[in-house]
Amino acid sequence: MSVPVPQAPPGQPKKAATAAWIGSALEYYDFFIYGSAAALIFPEVFFDESDPATATLLSLATFGVAYAARPVGALFLGHFGDRLGRKKIMVFTLILMGVSTFLIGCLPTRDQVGTLAPVLLVLCRVLQGISAAGEQASANSMTLEHAPPHRRGFFTSFTLSGTQGGQLLATLVFIPIAALPEEQLLSWGWRVPFWMSIAVAVVGYVIRRKLEETPAFEQQAAAEGVVKLPLAVLMREHWADVLRVIAGALVASVSTIFTVWALSYATSDSVGMSRSSMLWVGALANLVALAAIPLWATLSDRIGRRPVYLIGAAGSAVTMFLYLWAISTGSYPLTMLLGIVAFGLVYSAANGVWPSFYGEMFSTRVRLSGMAIGTQIGFAVAGFAVTFAAQIAGPDGDDWSAVALFTAALCVPPVVAALSARETAKVPTELLGEREPRKVTQPEKVTA
Repeated sequence: MSVPVPQAPPGQPKKAATAAWIGSALEYYDFFIYGSAAALIFPEVFFDESDPATATLLSLATFGVAYAARPVGALFLGHFGDRLGRKKIMVFTLILMGVSTFLIGCLPTRDQVGTLAPVLLVLCRVLQGISAAGEQASANSMTLEHAPPHRRGFFTSFTLSGTQGGQLLATLVFIPIAALPEEQLLSWGWRVPFWMSIAVAVVGYVIRRKLEETPAFEQQAAAEGVVKLPLAVLMREHWADVLRVIAGALVASVSTIFTVWALSYATSDSVGMSRSSMLWVGALANLVALAAIPLWATLSDRIGRRPVYLIGAAGSAVTMFLYLWAISTGSYPLTMLLGIVAFGLVYSAANGVWPSFYGEMFSTRVRLSGMAIGTQIGFAVAGFAVTFAAQIAGPDGDDWSAVALFTAALCVPPVVAALSARETAKVPTELLGEREPRKVTQPEKVTA
């Protein structure tokens, strides 16, 4: 018989959600400034300028390197998150991200040290990937397990709205940087956003060290003890859900194509839009997403996770096609409008719901491992989607329709995964992860 999860202390769900939002915003500020730099700066700073197309391809590949490192980080951090608790991992990942990003701002360029420069860049990017692997899974687990059962979607969505906040902050920081004269931009200007990340380690530690561990984790540890090998239990009891999460996480390809490849394409010679104007498209789309994500999540608490997630995954396949077409026309107003619709509104449906949708597939004892491993394997593919897109776009990098079809194809597995998943929005927290959730006569009450 499952024992109801004890009530969270008054105000703790809001405190956990706020800490997840702020921490994720700071963490993903670091992660996304790299994406902007990889599209706009690094081809000229770290790679051979004599072949601009190859330099851009290699630069975008370094963006994907972090995603390749994320599954490895997920195995390590997921294991310790399910053994030591969510809080310790949340603090560790944020400090690691802050330090590794600061170091990128200190790296020598190719002109200074030759091929050693891109090697050091990749090493720092790997550290960023390891950090990101545990950040979302630990923050999602923390907020989900603190949240009132009837509002898990809303509270858990704060992690992803924080991610969008970090992307917005990164974009806003890069707008004045990108407007610098070329010589200043390539010499010292690009380093400033990376140096600013040292504040991440300080602020993140202050915010997260005061959080309490979740009642669900503490109850699990006290009643049954923590699992010695979470991965073994995960693969034995939840292997199908891990596969669903891997497939679902491919929807993140929409984000990486929008954030990196579309930015590179729009500012290329074939289209000719300015760096600053395209950064504003991303900024306004993320601003809309900040409002849309909690609204979609609230809707999922009422009608279920699956229908809302399907709107985001299937809708993104269509709207990303329209967005890339708008860029190809060279019309900035049309690009702005469809960018906001595609990324700010439609993609936010899937983005706002997946933290609760994925997390509710797993029991407390393996939740962090399940989310971390499943999402990071899927995200690894999504990260390299940018590199594949650069190749698919042809030698001139302007075959946007091929990239749009490629992005749409990557939205198919998430749709299939959602259709095959159980609906968990109304399942009590203590019964999450059971194969056949039982009804309870007295739902748990948790003070928000």
